[in-house]
Amino acid sequence: MFRRFVAYYGPQKHLFIADTVCALVLAGIDLAFPIILRGLTGGLFTEGPEAIMGSLAFVATGLIAMYLVRTACKYFVSAQGHIMGARMESKMREDLFDQYERFCFSYFDRVNSGDMMSRVVNDLFDICEGAHHLPEWIIICGIEIIGAFVILFTIAPVLAGVMALITAVFVAIMVRQNLHMRAVFADNRRKISDVNSQLQDSLSGIRVVKSFANEGTERAKFRRSNEAYLGSKVAQYHVMGNYQATSALMTGALYTAIVVLGGYLIATGNMSAVDLATFALYISLFATPIETLVNSTETFQKAIAGFKRMDEVLATMPDIVDAPDARPLEVRDGAIEYRDVCFSYKDVELGGRDPQRPVIDHLTLSIRPGETIALVGPSGGGKSTTCSLLPRFYDIDAGSITIDGQDVRDVTQESLRRAIGLVQQDVYLFDGSIRENIAYGRPDATDEEIEEAARRANIHDFICSLPDGYDTVVGERGSRLSGGQKQRVAIARVFLKDPAILILDEATSALDNESEEAVQESLERLAQDRTTIIIAHRLSTIKNADEIATVERGRVVERGTHEELLARGGTYARYYRMQFEGVRAKDVPSADPAL
Repeated sequence: MFRRFVAYYGPQKHLFIADTVCALVLAGIDLAFPIILRGLTGGLFTEGPEAIMGSLAFVATGLIAMYLVRTACKYFVSAQGHIMGARMESKMREDLFDQYERFCFSYFDRVNSGDMMSRVVNDLFDICEGAHHLPEWIIICGIEIIGAFVILFTIAPVLAGVMALITAVFVAIMVRQNLHMRAVFADNRRKISDVNSQLQDSLSGIRVVKSFANEGTERAKFRRSNEAYLGSKVAQYHVMGNYQATSALMTGALYTAIVVLGGYLIATGNMSAVDLATFALYISLFATPIETLVNSTETFQKAIAGFKRMDEVLATMPDIVDAPDARPLEVRDGAIEYRDVCFSYKDVELGGRDPQRPVIDHLTLSIRPGETIALVGPSGGGKSTTCSLLPRFYDIDAGSITIDGQDVRDVTQESLRRAIGLVQQDVYLFDGSIRENIAYGRPDATDEEIEEAARRANIHDFICSLPDGYDTVVGERGSRLSGGQKQRVAIARVFLKDPAILILDEATSALDNESEEAVQESLERLAQDRTTIIIAHRLSTIKNADEIATVERGRVVERGTHEELLARGGTYARYYRMQFEGVRAKDVPSADPAL
């Protein structure tokens, strides 16, 4: 982990070296002033007034030059040092986001989006602060402490030795306290992540919250996570208080030792008053960096806790990766073949599914080029999972899935997913303009191509009626559009993508009849000359499919045209009678208790 952290300094090494040089100059100047003052007090300032007055101009010039250099170095350390940290933070944020993009659906099923956002925002800010300040503090404070000790030993070895002993004792105490702080700060990171997760969850579901008048419930849930975070912060500040108090006690002990032992050494003739004054100056210079290092432990612990959480993500291997010899998918005809496919969700917490029972159980299904096939069956029967396996949103446990004879595991994920268009019931539109959302299907598309896609999706006239036309902002998740309008924007997006294979997953189930008719017309136009898989509970939307397959318990139990399945009197016929002939579910014979 430390090597991975240090690697982020590589691209910024020029700034890091310059920052280090400036920090060394700062420490050297701070160490030099007491020596200069001691030399002047014991030398020049003991001579006559004329000698002093004649030399003050040179002394002033030297000190002004020295502190101008110090000012320039201080500016560089403060400005460019922070810039270095910000660039490292930016690179870490890119790496973290890129890693999130590599993960498949199973990762996002397991991990809350609020926790992911906390790692990208809160944790990386703490890492950035540590990346900049800690090297600077270690260099400056380390040199000042070591340099001060060396100089003090040359002035009064006995007094310096006593100070070193006092410092060693207190440092040992603070190191022990530091170990406890590490656990407290790690807990603090987890608690703020919980707060972010709860906030994101409540705000994302605000329409549901208000529809049930459950604001009080959400407030109570948020307060629980917020109070847990407060408790963690209180524990953190108690630990920090003990740490700071120990630091203050150490400074007091050092000053007490100087006054008492220094007075004794002066009384016995082993030390001069000028040396004691110099000692006092160096104690101030010595105590301040120790206090800075003590205070830096909070930054250090936050940075360590944050980078550990970031490193957990970077060290996580994506569940689905391209094969070493993966090649781009070449769709010639669009024939799809599921052969003896088995799949089960590995995470017990995933939707309450039983990991021991396969969701897809030895499923075999052939889809001819250009054919439109509809999948029907009970909820939880495996229809959506069957479709999710085709673009490798999840990887199968056994069997194979091929497109034109090419196993989906042997081709690149990018080429596979570019060849497949997906229209779902829950349409996601980004918070941007209608033009940007349609162009998401092909970011390099021209305005003419975007408008043509909108015409084919039956949404162009509506867009033109808006005051801002294609530049109209749709709002978060398309909140400013109706369900049917969002669906048609999503269909236009797929028209622009122009995939060879199409998946329609409950694309009209949440729409009213008028919207469904407009969307259905767009979908039928979209499905022309493409291999299409349709999932639908509304059987009226699939009667014109080339074939219909009934999926139950992860298997295809019957397949045929609408007329053939009605004549067979199986599951599809029962579904049809329930929807169109008013037959109640309990009056329909069924071997499947889910029906």
